[in-house]
Amino acid sequence: MGDTFIRHIELLGYEKRFFPSQHYVYMFLVKWNDLSEKLVYRRFTEIYEFHKALKEMFPIESGDINPENRIIPHLPAPKWFDGQRSTQNRQGTLAEYCYTLVNLPHKISRCGHVVSFFKVRPDDTSPVTDSQIKKPEVFLLPKDSKKNPTDITGPIVLQTYRVIADYEKSSRSEMALKTGEMVDVVEKSESGWWFCQLKNKRGWVPAAYLEPMDGPDESEEQEPNYAGELYVVQKSYTAIEEDELTLKEGDTIEVIHKLLDGWWVIRKDEATGFYPSMYLQKSGEENSPVKSELRNRSAPPRRSTIRNVKSIHKQGRKQISQETYRRNSRKYIQSRRNMKGNFKEKANVIIEKNEQEENRPKAQPAVPPRPSKDLIMTRCTESTRRKIL
Repeated sequence: MGDTFIRHIELLGYEKRFFPSQHYVYMFLVKWNDLSEKLVYRRFTEIYEFHKALKEMFPIESGDINPENRIIPHLPAPKWFDGQRSTQNRQGTLAEYCYTLVNLPHKISRCGHVVSFFKVRPDDTSPVTDSQIKKPEVFLLPKDSKKNPTDITGPIVLQTYRVIADYEKSSRSEMALKTGEMVDVVEKSESGWWFCQLKNKRGWVPAAYLEPMDGPDESEEQEPNYAGELYVVQKSYTAIEEDELTLKEGDTIEVIHKLLDGWWVIRKDEATGFYPSMYLQKSGEENSPVKSELRNRSAPPRRSTIRNVKSIHKQGRKQISQETYRRNSRKYIQSRRNMKGNFKEKANVIIEKNEQEENRPKAQPAVPPRPSKDLIMTRCTESTRRKIL
């Protein structure tokens, strides 16, 4: 019997899940060469990581050497905050991507990387849920939108951004920019460096120099999370601007706002400030060669350092001042301390009450008075009365 391979992948829709936090997963019906059909669930971030690894495995077919030789389909990078609208709008792109993927030459479509990614996992058959949280909501593709593979035509559309200021590249892997140029974003990295293409040119450019055509891009950024996510500093950095922080390798900090330009707002004790995200790694995650190589690059320019910016949008980006970050961060820390203090006070009160109850002498039962002879005579039986008399 030959090797296992995938005959067809059909996108059925997506699920909105609420555990461990609200997120979305796509539902795929995978048809194998042994005529079996399996249902698998994948997040878009997982699919995109799979796509990046596939491109690294086949650099010629991905167009890294010569863009004209590319046969591996494009896949737009995930947004910083994936809501239901972006999840729904991405379904057509994913359906076309899967169809193209399965029909690539066998050395790609039947390689171990593709086969292992779409194999059934334990959480596909028994997803992790919490009975106290409401059940997932299922959104199936309408029947009329499920086109036959032969009906799918046209390339995958990449996001187009406009250059708002001139940029001179500082390495061979980067791409120079001129104000007003339109570039297609192939990959968005949280480091603040985006991989773009302009006609026959391709390279990394700072995200701070780009703006979307349909409006300011703060909608792609998550809201500040003053609870903070634990990260570990992987590379030291000395602050240049007043609102930046100086940290050493190995320091543990909390990220409270992830910004598109690759400069995140972090908290160290009670101090807040900006720090290059490319020098941070989430606590508990393993280091990878790609991340290590990325840290050898210089930090991207910050939005606030760009001069002569020419935006096409009347409404500018809503920027949060550093004082607002500090004030809200202090409020959160204080409220967290108050909650801990109240909890301890309540615990102490309960302990004191228990100790008082334990130390309090137990009341002795009262001895009932002895009944009189007349009372006994009226309540006793006839046989008892005869014995007494």
